[in-house]
Amino acid sequence: MQARQLPLYRGWAWLKEGLLLWRANPALMTYMAFGFLLTLVVVSIFPLIGQPVASLLMPILSLGVLNGCRAIDEGRKVGPDILFSGFRGGIAPLVTIGGIYLIASLLALSATVLADGGTLLKVMTGSPVDEAAVNSPAFTLALLIAIALSTPVVMAYWYAPMLAGWWQVPPVKALFFSFYACLRNWRAFLAYAIGLALFGAVLPGMLIGVISLAVPALGTLLTLLVPLVLLPTVFASFYINARDVFGLPGASAASHPLIVDDNHAD
Repeated sequence: MQARQLPLYRGWAWLKEGLLLWRANPALMTYMAFGFLLTLVVVSIFPLIGQPVASLLMPILSLGVLNGCRAIDEGRKVGPDILFSGFRGGIAPLVTIGGIYLIASLLALSATVLADGGTLLKVMTGSPVDEAAVNSPAFTLALLIAIALSTPVVMAYWYAPMLAGWWQVPPVKALFFSFYACLRNWRAFLAYAIGLALFGAVLPGMLIGVISLAVPALGTLLTLLVPLVLLPTVFASFYINARDVFGLPGASAASHPLIVDDNHAD
């Protein structure tokens, strides 16, 4: 197992190939994407313990989605229970990853108190805030601090569930290798982020807006239908991304070259 360094154009391809994976089994991909989100939302509803428990469950469910995507990719037939397949193996490393992610996220969010006196923290926790405080420069600064501090946290988490579940990498090492892999592939991730912004928000928004002006009913219908394709495609692209960078357990070196040379990375 080694993190490959991919050229910039592969970031664009993750969404395209994610769409192809969705087309291979749209029912299962749609179920997994919305099932993942719905499960976390339902768990989060419970007072006090809901949010922490949801954070601990997230890596387990993430692994289930990846297992489902891998099954579709390999042409295997699986049932709806694949979403919860992360519970079948050792869940302790996955829960540990979720706990570390939760603590790191809280620390990053807490640091913003120094900038805005806790306004962003109140917004994120659902507490009432003054509208003037939200529109203040201090709140904007707090947002920038939160983005700067949370980005490395997300990078450390990105591949960690897959590394722990498929490769049995210990939690701390999985988080480190994930951060390193994201850093090594910043060009591809930049292209991926641009692709998400264009094809996930800008272009669908423009298309729905234009159609709504001409045929309002059709625009409303598209508002409901587009997420049914877009969201599962994004989830599928996470698997394509992970497969590109780390390959799959048991895959041959010939079919999954380990490194893309720095000099050939766009």
